[in-house]
Amino acid sequence: MKNVVAEHAGLADPRDRVDATARAVIESAADAIVAFGTDRTVLLWNPAAERMFGWSATEVIGLKPPTIPEELSAEHNAVLERVRGGGQISFATRRIRKDGSVLDVRIDTSALTNSSGGVIGWVNICHQTGEDDVARHYMAERARVVRRLGDVVADMSGQRDLESVLDRIAASLRELTGADAGGFVLIEEDRLRLVSTAGLPARLRGRVASLSNSLVGELLRSGKTVMMATGESGGFDDLIWSALPGLHTIALSLSHVGGRPYGALYALYNRRTLSHVELELLELLAGHAGVALTNAMAFEEVVRQRAHERAVIDGSADGIAVLDEQGNVKQWNPAAHRITGMPASEVMGAPPPFPLPEPGERRTHKLTSGRWLDVLCTALGGGGERVVDFRDVTAAKELEEAKDLFLATTSHELRTPITVVQGFASTLASRWDQLSDADRRSAVRTIAERAGSLGRLVEQLLLGARAGADQLPVDNGPFDLAALLRAAVISFDALSDKHEVVADIPAGLPPAHGDPMATDIIVGQLLENAVKYSPAGGKVTVKARSTDPTIEVEVADEGIGINPGDHERIFERFYQGETGDRRRFGGVGIGLYIVRRLAVAQEGTVVAQSRPAGGTAMRLSLRRATAS
Repeated sequence: MKNVVAEHAGLADPRDRVDATARAVIESAADAIVAFGTDRTVLLWNPAAERMFGWSATEVIGLKPPTIPEELSAEHNAVLERVRGGGQISFATRRIRKDGSVLDVRIDTSALTNSSGGVIGWVNICHQTGEDDVARHYMAERARVVRRLGDVVADMSGQRDLESVLDRIAASLRELTGADAGGFVLIEEDRLRLVSTAGLPARLRGRVASLSNSLVGELLRSGKTVMMATGESGGFDDLIWSALPGLHTIALSLSHVGGRPYGALYALYNRRTLSHVELELLELLAGHAGVALTNAMAFEEVVRQRAHERAVIDGSADGIAVLDEQGNVKQWNPAAHRITGMPASEVMGAPPPFPLPEPGERRTHKLTSGRWLDVLCTALGGGGERVVDFRDVTAAKELEEAKDLFLATTSHELRTPITVVQGFASTLASRWDQLSDADRRSAVRTIAERAGSLGRLVEQLLLGARAGADQLPVDNGPFDLAALLRAAVISFDALSDKHEVVADIPAGLPPAHGDPMATDIIVGQLLENAVKYSPAGGKVTVKARSTDPTIEVEVADEGIGINPGDHERIFERFYQGETGDRRRFGGVGIGLYIVRRLAVAQEGTVVAQSRPAGGTAMRLSLRRATAS
C-alpha cells in the first residue's frame, strides 16, 4: 500500500493519479472483479479473481472466461444483455475453478460505459456464497414452499367432493416436489387401489395390487410414515405405477383418516433422487391430505345422511313440517301438500294452516276443507325450532262417529221389535184366558214377525262383520241369473200395496258367473232399499241386459233419490245420508256396504246413480259365465 501511495504522490497529471487509484482499488479489492468487452472476452481479472478461480490474469485476458459452465453460458449472456441499457442485476449461480471444482457464487453485474455513455463492456463482482448465505437461501426457499403448501392445503380443504380432493392432492404433489408423476393409492383391507393420478396414463386409475407385496405394505411394516426407494435396489416392473418411462425413484408417505392408515401419497421421478426437503414436503402434504380427506368424507357422510333423511321425510305418509324459531314453515313435505291441499310455495315462511299443540302433546283439528288432522309437535334442541307431524284422520273420525251412530241406530232398531215381542208375550202370559183364539193367534203371529225381523237384523250384522274381515262365504260358478231376478220380483211385489215391482228381463239371458246366494242377498237389499226410500209408492223396475263380457242388472225406483256427493259414500260401513229424509227410514247403514263387498267377492261391481226424472238407479255388473 505504501508503494501505491508513493507512486500516486509522484504523478503530476490528476487523471493519471485517478487511474492509478482505480487500479489500486481493483487490485486490492477482497471480491473477485472481472470485466468483459463487448466481444465477451476478459478485459480485467483482479488478484481476488485469481485467488477465487485459480487462473492468473495472463491466462484469461483476451479470452472467453473459462469459469462459466457450458450449461450456464446462456444465462451469462442473458444477464449481460439485460444490463446493457443500465442498472444492475444480482443473481446466484455456479462457477468452475481451475481445479475442476464448482463454486456457489453471487454475482453483481453492471454495464461498463465510456465518457460519452456508450457501453464498452461489463463488470462482474463475484462473491463466494458462505454458509450464512446458503442458510438464508434455504430458509427463503422453505418459506416460499411453506406458503405455497398453505395455499394448496386451503384449496384442498375447500373441496367437498372426495374425488376432487384426491385429484387436487395428486396435482399439488407434482407442483410442490417437482415429481414427474404421482397420485394417491387407497388401502382396501389386503389390497391397494389407485384412485388418483397425475402424469400417468388414465387407464391406470382403478388398478389394484396386493398390499402385502407392495412398497406401501413395506412402509406400514416399518412403522414410519415416509420412505424412498430407487431402481438401483430393484426394478419397479411389478408395481401398478410402473408406467412412467425411466422410473428411477419412488417416494411414499402415509395419510391417516380416523386414526388408521387410509392410503399413501406417492411421488415418481425418472431422472433423479430426492433431497430431505422434498421428502419432508411429501410427508407434510400427506398429513394435510389426511385432514382434507377426513373433511371430505365427513361432508359426504353428512350429505348422504341428509339425503336419507330427506327421502324418509318425502316418502312419509304423514305430513311433516319444520318450523323456525318464529314458528314459520321452513320445510313442507309432499304428504303435507296432499293432506292440506296447500303446496310448499303457499306456506313457506308463514305459520302452518292449523293451531299447534305444546311440544310433546297432541291435538285434533278440523280444517276448513272438512278434513280432520291429528297433530304432534316436537321441539328441536334448545334453538326454538320445532318439527310438526300430522296425519289425516278423517276416515277414522268419521268411522268413530259412524260407530256411535250405528250403536244408537242399532239400539233403536232392536228396541222396537223387542218391545213389541215383550209386550205381546206379557199380554199372552197374563191374559191368556181372557183373550179369544183370534186375539191369541194375532199376538203370536206378531211375535213371530218381530222375531223374524230381529233374526234378519242379527244376520245382517253378522254378514257385515264378515264383509269387514273379507270372510264372505261365496262359491262362484255359473248360475241362472234370470230365474233369480224373476223370483225376487214376485216376492217383493206382494209385500207392498203402494209399489209396483216389475221385471224387464230379456228371454235368453245368458248365465252369470258368481254365487247365487250372494246375488240373491244383493238383489233383495237393493229391492228393499228401493221400496223403503219410495215412501209415496211408485214403480220399482228390475232390468237386466247382456253386454259381453258382463251382465248388468239395474234396480230403479221413483223415490227420494241420493244427495249430491253421497253416491259413493252410501257404500261405506255405517254411513247414512246426513241430510234429507233418508234418516227417518231407519236401518243401521250396513246394507249397501254388504252389497258392494258381495259384488266384489263375485268379481263384480255395483254403483249408484241418480235418475233424471227422480229416484235412484242401482247397477250391479257380474261376469258372464263361460261357454264351458
